[in-house]
Amino acid sequence: MTLTTRTVLLGEGALCVDDVVAVARDGVSVEITAAALEAIGHSRAHVDRLSESGKPVYGVSTGFGALAMRYIEPDRRRQLQRSLVRSHAAGTGTPVETEVVRALMLLRLSTLCTGRTGVRELTARTYAAMLNAHITPIVPEYGSLGCSGDLAPLAHCALALMGEGEVFDATGTSMPAAEALAAARIEPVVLQEKEGLALINGTDGMLGMLSLAIADLRLLASTADITASMSLEALLGTDRVLAEELQLLRPHPGQAASAANMRAVLAGSPIVASHATGDVRVQDAYSLRCAPQVAGAVRDTIDYAETVALRELASAIDNPVVLPDGRLESNGNFHGAPVAYVLDFLAIVAADLASISERRTDRMLDQSRSHGLPPFLAHDPGVDSGYMLAQYTQAGIVSEMKRLAVPASVDSIPSSGMQEDHVSMGWAAGRKLRRSVDGLARVLGIELLTAARALDLRAPLVPAVGTAAAVALLREQVEGPGEDRQLSPEIEASFELVASGAVLAAVSEAIGGGLL
Repeated sequence: MTLTTRTVLLGEGALCVDDVVAVARDGVSVEITAAALEAIGHSRAHVDRLSESGKPVYGVSTGFGALAMRYIEPDRRRQLQRSLVRSHAAGTGTPVETEVVRALMLLRLSTLCTGRTGVRELTARTYAAMLNAHITPIVPEYGSLGCSGDLAPLAHCALALMGEGEVFDATGTSMPAAEALAAARIEPVVLQEKEGLALINGTDGMLGMLSLAIADLRLLASTADITASMSLEALLGTDRVLAEELQLLRPHPGQAASAANMRAVLAGSPIVASHATGDVRVQDAYSLRCAPQVAGAVRDTIDYAETVALRELASAIDNPVVLPDGRLESNGNFHGAPVAYVLDFLAIVAADLASISERRTDRMLDQSRSHGLPPFLAHDPGVDSGYMLAQYTQAGIVSEMKRLAVPASVDSIPSSGMQEDHVSMGWAAGRKLRRSVDGLARVLGIELLTAARALDLRAPLVPAVGTAAAVALLREQVEGPGEDRQLSPEIEASFELVASGAVLAAVSEAIGGGLL
């Protein structure tokens, strides 16, 4: 986590995806604006009024879910909120990644700052203090059905706010929440009416994972244009299919962007020029010729997913909500369907982008289709196996990604005594998408590794300035062609260059401008 001096303001317009990434991944601090504090105070006054009215009000003076018809006397309402959080902190499994927990905490706090949840100023300020002190509740992986929001994950965060449960401190050390809060001089919160419910009833976990995935997939889509360009060049393919006039015949914006990237990366390629005339082949294989169409459709899907994410980031999700006129109204905005659908959609396109990358890699390793490259790019074929097993690894990852592309959002198991009889499974969609994003980066890393060796083996022909920059970056950590070496460290090094954005940055700098 990289600490910066930037601050994300809450209560000054809707958050964007970059804000989520900054707080979750880069450790940026948050600040609640005066306008947000005023809105919080206004709605809290309405909750206090309803609490004193003596009437049964859901979330204030009744039980929850299937127990909503049970009235709770005033002297037991603090216990009601504590019990709610404790009972709903029912997760199990390994801890969720710190960046995901920070993202869901930010998004819950953002909703609190809308003034529609009825929490006290103290509660919102304490939640912000936990984020800024880098106290991260330990949230187990399993427990959320994505409706009513991410109840169990958010309950584990609320538990830490109360000084209970386990957390990671800023160094990543696990400890009791009470100890971490004390070390940061943060007083645990004693929850009052409505606050326990307000802290756990939202789509924040799945939205946090969606926001992080959007940022990662944008980077990987551009990197896929680079690796596809390297493979096209290494396989003596033509760049004529990338012409802008051809792309305009099918005006998908993502396709146009990917084709433009590939044209920029391949500009002035001596390898492409070497076979521009006299080549008897009529067409390249689909994995080369249709690269912009596939990667472009991925881009357009990411754009749609971000549209959904931005709507969610502008939302105030709780049940019930405090309306400006003081009414407390039940609603169904906590249902995770909109987010779950696009999480599943992104897993589908990630799998397909990985699939076409693997096909290009396999083509470079097959001497019958590689147009003069040695079998498996081996130094001494037979004695050496070259990159044969790198493709196996790719194939295994792609196969798993296809399984991960099976939608989670089509499933539903009723809960809470059939009161919550249709749920989104959006949390599960987010969890598998994170694994898919990791898999895509690894598949592209192997294509980078393979294409770089293939380009080296085309010597004395030299690649384009853009593709040469990718090869040069890789060669800082991975040796060029030679006798067989242990492949795993080289695959890992290539993966890190892809996932970190180093490949995209190096190529963008070499060609004199950022890629789309």
